[in-house]
Amino acid sequence: MSFEMHNINLKSGETLKIKGKISDDADRFAVNLGSSEGHLGLHFNPRFHDDVDGAVIVCNSKCDDCWGSEQRDMEFPFTKGIEIKLYVTFKGDSFEIKLPNDHVLEFPNRLSLDKIDYMSVWGDFKMASFKFI
Repeated sequence: MSFEMHNINLKSGETLKIKGKISDDADRFAVNLGSSEGHLGLHFNPRFHDDVDGAVIVCNSKCDDCWGSEQRDMEFPFTKGIEIKLYVTFKGDSFEIKLPNDHVLEFPNRLSLDKIDYMSVWGDFKMASFKFI
């Protein structure tokens, strides 16, 4: 499953709410926010079976199609086959991701983006809805 949207114009202080269902046989999924596919301020990537850490959330950035350094978080509140809600707040200098168990991840805005124009969701996740709040 994949979804891509351009010209979303998400500004500092605004939040993206995503609802959907994780596949019963999920391996990984991702939410990407940035100015284009090759220029991502946030790559949020829960992995159920990572070769290094097992179940882990990987966050990263991508500048001109080159990945930055991964930030790994072992807090993993995801279960295969369940419906979830994610909240991603663009705070200007960082992204704040509120997970289903209310744990909050922070990831720096390494690219110094002043707004978000691109969003994609892919992998083992069926998005039911999204809205900007």
